[in-house]
Amino acid sequence: MSDEDKPTPEHPEAGRTTAPDVGPPEVDAAEDASVEEGERSRSLLREIAAGDALAGVLAVFLAVLVGSVMIAATDETVRETFGYVTARPSDFFSALWESISGAYTAMFRGAIFNYNLDDPAQQWRPLTETLKFAGPLILGGLGVGIAFRAALFNIGGRGQMLVAGGAAGWVGFQLDLPMAVHLPLAILVGMVFGALWGGIAGLLKARTGAHEVIVTIMLNYVGYYLLFWALTKEWLLKTPGSVNPKSPPMDSSAVLPKVLGEKFNLHLGFVLALVAVAVVWWLLNRSTLGYRVRAVGENPHAARASGINVGRTYTVVMMIAGSLLGLAGVNQVLGTVSSGVSLDLDASIGFDAITVALLGRSRPLGILAAGLLFGAFKAGGFTMQASENISVDLVLVVQSLIVLFLAAPPLVRAIFRLPAQEAK
Repeated sequence: MSDEDKPTPEHPEAGRTTAPDVGPPEVDAAEDASVEEGERSRSLLREIAAGDALAGVLAVFLAVLVGSVMIAATDETVRETFGYVTARPSDFFSALWESISGAYTAMFRGAIFNYNLDDPAQQWRPLTETLKFAGPLILGGLGVGIAFRAALFNIGGRGQMLVAGGAAGWVGFQLDLPMAVHLPLAILVGMVFGALWGGIAGLLKARTGAHEVIVTIMLNYVGYYLLFWALTKEWLLKTPGSVNPKSPPMDSSAVLPKVLGEKFNLHLGFVLALVAVAVVWWLLNRSTLGYRVRAVGENPHAARASGINVGRTYTVVMMIAGSLLGLAGVNQVLGTVSSGVSLDLDASIGFDAITVALLGRSRPLGILAAGLLFGAFKAGGFTMQASENISVDLVLVVQSLIVLFLAAPPLVRAIFRLPAQEAK
């Protein structure tokens, strides 16, 4: 050993060649795995907080909260007790609670489960009504949502529903066919006419660059007055000898069958809506057409440069959107034997579908959830009005507030102190 390597008082460890003390490798691996798992959890929480889904849920919460304030403000007892709130605050808060809780409890009874009834089957009848209302809303939302994915604003749902419903209704009462042929034919004809009506906007967009919003709005009026004209002609849709613009009722062979028996109004239309959700999900996420739709929606110039026919994609997307909204119109017309074609068959679904698509973020599963929510609003609103004397228009106010908050995500994020969404 050289003199330099000998231990000294200043360097007692000099000359030693032993390896440094190292802990068991399995302990370090466990600690690393724990740290990595924690990082993944925090990353997931940050992604959820900055994502669209949470903002949508909070938008609904804010809309319901503002709706609660409006319920309380329109309640006579709440206003009366507010006059002496400083003297007896308990009266005011009790009236406030009864007003808000009574309204939403009534909505729950009308939309999900009516615990005031004795028959177990009838207790769940409100849920079937929610599903019945949700069916055309889901179909309409899919029609608007798939257009959104291609950066197209399909605001022509009303016209597409009217034209498709009129065509399906004509087949439903004019032809005498077995049910196995009659019902599928009526559905198919309605979807074809809806696709053709939506395709007009897509074709004009592709060939002339016409803005789809203006075109679809104008086509709403054209579809409305075209249906009105058809309802004045007995050889088309008018009921013989009637002065009302309404067609005869549908033949029983062309009516969507009820899936839970005659005691409930839920029919095959909701099942068709579920099938449509699955088909659109596969189309957008597993097919080459879906890839082209998403590419055009992200950047049409880059899509064109990569060889995608943007104009053809616009036309095809609007035809698919029109067929889905047409199926919603078919749902309205063929829902019951007593129903017929009328000018109000769309029941504002064409515009409600825009809200459903926005709340569902144009994703099929999101649209399904949003359609169920709005179906519950519709079903529960009537019970709320009947039992609590609250205007059913309040439901429309809540829906409008949802759109308002969805249109201003920075406001929602600022209220709840959420992180800003990263640009994609």
